[in-house]
Amino acid sequence: METAAVDVRAVLADVAGLGPFFAIRTDSAEALDPTWRPMRELYSDPCPLRDRIAHVRRMLGSDDRVAASIAFQGLAALVVSAPFAAAVLHAVVPRLTARTLHWQVSTTGSWPLWCSEPDGELVPGAGAAAEALADALFDEHLAPLVAAVRAEVSIAERLLWGSVASSVAGGKRLVVAQRPTAAQRSAAVAERLLGIGPLAGTGDLLPPEEPDRLWSFRRRSCCLYYRVPGGAPCADCILHPP
Repeated sequence: METAAVDVRAVLADVAGLGPFFAIRTDSAEALDPTWRPMRELYSDPCPLRDRIAHVRRMLGSDDRVAASIAFQGLAALVVSAPFAAAVLHAVVPRLTARTLHWQVSTTGSWPLWCSEPDGELVPGAGAAAEALADALFDEHLAPLVAAVRAEVSIAERLLWGSVASSVAGGKRLVVAQRPTAAQRSAAVAERLLGIGPLAGTGDLLPPEEPDRLWSFRRRSCCLYYRVPGGAPCADCILHPP
């Protein structure tokens, strides 16, 4: 891996333009706002996550397992999307630790994120970028988040990792929709990442269906959204017929 200095703030500012799930603020002035809390507290303090699950349950009119699954999927997508897009579009893997990455409660949508000390490394190769993403995200954020959700609600660990995989595949689709020239690298990084550690075996790569390019993803688990009143299986759900 190359160790050349990279402007991670500029990279994160660029990928934030892809959509709200790719947005991570880096303005140092946010440090004056006492409502920001480091991600490590989300993994260790049960109250905020419990409140988030209860909020999702009320909004969806669902039970605890469905609410926990959907709440987790939203948080996982926030953690995964910006680093994935940065790795694809800029060959930069941001290092957003559980100490420097912060969250803020919102009752009107996804929680905003802010990183007080963004850092990162230049990783040109697609395979190396996927490995670096796994190293930066799995043990630092995703495994603790999986454990924290399961401490609140009895829900299968494999289902939650399937939602992480779905976020990776969704990130690939959204990046390519806005930056079509990145299709090959986006597919390569995502495919490699989906084969690493707890993501291995969470789904299958199928011939592409619009708006996907190169391949589409079908997970081997279900996020349970079909159990929400008026809900249905998601596009990548295992419940769809082959």
